[in-house]
Amino acid sequence: MSDSSEPISPEAISPDPISSEPIFVSHAGPDGQWAEWVAWHLQEAGYEVELDLWHWRTGDDFVKKMNEALKRCSAAVALFSPAYFAPGRYTEDEWTALVARRDRFIPVVVEPLQDDHLPAILTPRRRKHLHGLDEADALAALLEAVRGPALPTRKPDFPGKRTAKSRSRRHKTPAGPQPRFPSGTSDPAVWDLRQRRRNPHFTGRDIVIEEVRRKLLAERQAAVQALNGTGGIGKTQVALEYAYRFAGQYDLVWWVDAEQGEQVPARYAELAARVGVAKPDAGVEVNARYAMEYLRTHDRWLIVLDNAEDPQQLRAWLPEGQGHVLITARNPDWRKVVPRLQLGVFSRAESLDYLTAQLPTLNPEHADALADALGDLPLALAQAAGVMSEGMPPEQYLRVLETHTAKLLDRGEVYDYPASLAATVTIATDRLDAEHPEATAVLRLAAFLGPERIPTAWLVAGRAELATVSVDPDDFLWPQSALNPLARYGLAVVAPDAFQVHRLTQAVVRDRTGGEAADALRDDAAVLLTAVHPGDPELPETWPGWTSLTPHLMATLRPMSARAELRPTLLGAAVYLVRSAQPQVARNLATTLLEAWTASLGEDHPDTLRAAHMVTWALDGMWTYEKALPLVQDVLERRRRVLGDDDPETLSSAHDLAVTLGNLGRFAEAHVMYEDLLARRTAILGDDHPDTLQSAYAIGVALGKLGRFDEGHRTLTNVLERRRKVLGDDHPHTLRAIHSIALALSRLGQHKEAHRTVTDVLKRRRRVLGDDHHDTFISVRLLAATLNLLGRLSEAEHLLRPTRLRVREILGADHPLYDLITDELVETLTAQGKTYEAQKLTRKRRH
Repeated sequence: MSDSSEPISPEAISPDPISSEPIFVSHAGPDGQWAEWVAWHLQEAGYEVELDLWHWRTGDDFVKKMNEALKRCSAAVALFSPAYFAPGRYTEDEWTALVARRDRFIPVVVEPLQDDHLPAILTPRRRKHLHGLDEADALAALLEAVRGPALPTRKPDFPGKRTAKSRSRRHKTPAGPQPRFPSGTSDPAVWDLRQRRRNPHFTGRDIVIEEVRRKLLAERQAAVQALNGTGGIGKTQVALEYAYRFAGQYDLVWWVDAEQGEQVPARYAELAARVGVAKPDAGVEVNARYAMEYLRTHDRWLIVLDNAEDPQQLRAWLPEGQGHVLITARNPDWRKVVPRLQLGVFSRAESLDYLTAQLPTLNPEHADALADALGDLPLALAQAAGVMSEGMPPEQYLRVLETHTAKLLDRGEVYDYPASLAATVTIATDRLDAEHPEATAVLRLAAFLGPERIPTAWLVAGRAELATVSVDPDDFLWPQSALNPLARYGLAVVAPDAFQVHRLTQAVVRDRTGGEAADALRDDAAVLLTAVHPGDPELPETWPGWTSLTPHLMATLRPMSARAELRPTLLGAAVYLVRSAQPQVARNLATTLLEAWTASLGEDHPDTLRAAHMVTWALDGMWTYEKALPLVQDVLERRRRVLGDDDPETLSSAHDLAVTLGNLGRFAEAHVMYEDLLARRTAILGDDHPDTLQSAYAIGVALGKLGRFDEGHRTLTNVLERRRKVLGDDHPHTLRAIHSIALALSRLGQHKEAHRTVTDVLKRRRRVLGDDHHDTFISVRLLAATLNLLGRLSEAEHLLRPTRLRVREILGADHPLYDLITDELVETLTAQGKTYEAQKLTRKRRH
C-alpha cells in the first residue's frame, strides 16, 4: 500500500552549505517516530545524520556509541518531550554532555511540556516547537532551527492565509518508505489488534523497542524479527507497545494469535476480507493466500504473530513484501528461521519505575527488596503490585513470598494477561512432563539449585551419581536433548554451555514437589555441587569455576550447610571470595556457616573453627582490624587447646594475629611473632613450604614498617626468588612480594627501579586479578606515588583520577583505600599548583 503523500522539500528556504560533520538526533524511546521523521528530512536537506535507530548495530555498546557520536557531531538536535526528561533516562547523559562542551545544542519540542519538565539549566534556551503544526510548517521550523534565522529571499506571504506547496528535492535516504509525519491523522487504515488495548501501565523497554525498530528498518523487503523469552517476561506487551508506538508509520497493522498454528490461516483469511481481496467461495486456505499476495505487493504493513511456538508450522505464513513481521515466542528455535532478539527480565531501574508508578507510597527500600525477591520478572511485579494495591503491606508480601511463594504467585490481577505466573508455570510444566519427562527431571533438579546460570558441564560431571535424573546411555546428545524442551516451553533460558531457570519458576516447581521426592532432589543437588569442586581457591585460574559455583552454594546455604560432604566446598567458597576481593560476601557466608556449625557441631569442632577463621579473613579484607582482633585471638586460643600449639591451622591463626597487630600499628609485637612463626614453620613444614614463605615475607614487610629498609628489601628479594620457584611467576603471593619490593625500593630512594618494578607488577595484577581487585588498586596508588617522586605529576594525576572514581564505585566512599587514593591525588594536584581543586577534594572528604 503506497503512501499517497508527496515528499516535502523546503524550497522557499535558501539552502546552506552541507555540513561536513553529522548531526546527532537525541531522542527518548517513545519519540522514535519523531526521530525518524526529523532525521529523514535533515538528510533530505543535505545534512549527514546519525540516528541510533538507523545506524547502530545489534550488540553495539550503547554508551560507547553515544559518546562516539557526541564527539563526532558538529551539532545535536534534541527532541524535547515529557519522556525526554523522565527520571533515569540515558537522554540526560546526552544533553548534559553537549551543554557542558558548549557544542551546538538545538532543542525542538515535539510534545507539550509543563514548566517543571525542563531542568533549570535548559530553561533559558530558545526552542522550536514542532507539535501542533502541519507537516510543511513543522519542516520549515526544523530547518530554521538547524540553519538559524536568515533574511527572506522573497516577499513574505500575506499572514491572512497560509499555503502549502508540494516539493520534491530528493537525496539518498535509508531503506524503506519515507517516515510519516508524527501526527494523529496518519493512523493505519486497517487496524486490528484483536481488541488489545494499549497497556496504560507499560514501563521501560525503550532500548528493546528501539532495537526492534532498528532491525526492522534495516531491510527493504519483508523484515522479520522474533522476540524470544521465557514465560512472564513481557514479550506480548513489548509487541503491543511497538504496534501502538509506531502505528503512524503503517497503513495496516494486523494481530495474529498464533499459539494454535492451525488457526493462523483463518486470521489471514479475515485480513483478505478486510482489504477486499477475499472471494466468498474460495475457502479459508485460498483466501489466506490472497492475503499473503496482497502483502507481497504492498508496503507499510505490520503483522504480529503472537505466541508463535512452532516455527516449522508457521514459517509458511511469514509474508513477503515491503512490510514488517514481529513474532513473539517462548521457543528459541525461531533463531534457525529468522533474526531473534532475546528478551530478558526488567533492569532494576525498570522494576523500580514500574513499582513506584503502581504504588506511589512505596518507599525505595521496599521497592528494591521486592524487585530483588521477584527477580525483576515483569509478570511477577505486576501481580505483586495488584496484591499490594488491595491493601497488603510490602513487609507482609515479602514474608508471605518467602514461605508461600507459589500460592502468592497465583494471586494478583494483571492487565491483559490471561493467567497468573503460577498457572503459567504449572501449565507449561504439565505439558513438558507429558511429552518430555527427562526434561522435567532436569527442571526439578535445577529448582533445588540457585537461580543463576547452571553450566551444562555440571550435569555431565554428576550424570553417573544422580538418582533423580535417568539418562538413556545411548543418548549421546544428553544433556542438550533434555534442555532444549525447557527452552521451547519457556521454562529456562538455554545457551550452548549453560541454562538458567528463573527463581520464581523454581519456587513454583519446588512447591509442587514434596516429601521423599524433594529429599531425593536435595540429595542430588548436594551430589552435583560436590562433584564440581573447581580446585584450589587460592589460584586465580580456578576463580571462573568458583564464580559459577558460589552463587548456588549461597542460594542453597540453609539446607546444604548441614551436609558433611559439602563442608570443604563451602569453606573453599569463602576462601575464593576473600582472595577475589569480595570480603563482605565472604563474611556473610562464613558467619552463616559459623552459626550453623556452632549449633550442630559445637564451637570447638575443626570445621566450626575453620568457619570462624574465614570470618577473620573477611574482616581483614574489609580493613576492619579492630573488629577482627578479638575473634582472631579467640580462634587462636581454641585451636591451641583443641589442636595443639604446632598444628598448621594453629600456626595459621597465630600468623593472622600478627598480621592484625601489624595492621593496628603494633609493628614491633608483630615482628617478634613473625620471627617465632618462621622458626616453628621451618621446623615443621620445611624451608620452602608456602606457609613458611608467608612468614618470611611478613618479616620483610615488618622490617620496612620498622624503618629497616635495607634488611626488609634483602628479605623480600630472597622470598621472591623462592616463591617464584615454588608458586610460579604469577601466583598472587608472588605478585605481592614484587609489589612490596617496589615499595621498599621507593623508600630506599631508588625511584626509577621502583617505577620499573611497580609498572611490571601492575601489568601482571591487571592480567591475573583484574582491574577492580583491591591489590590492583594498591599497585596503581604506588605507581602514582612513584611518578610523583620522579616529577611526572600529570601522569600521576591522569592515573589517579579514574582509579579514584572506580574505587568509590567498587568499594564505596567510606573504604580506607578510597581515602588513600584521594590523599595521593590531593598531593599530586597541590604539587602542580592546582590548589583550588585539591582543596575541593579535601572539603568533600570532610563533609
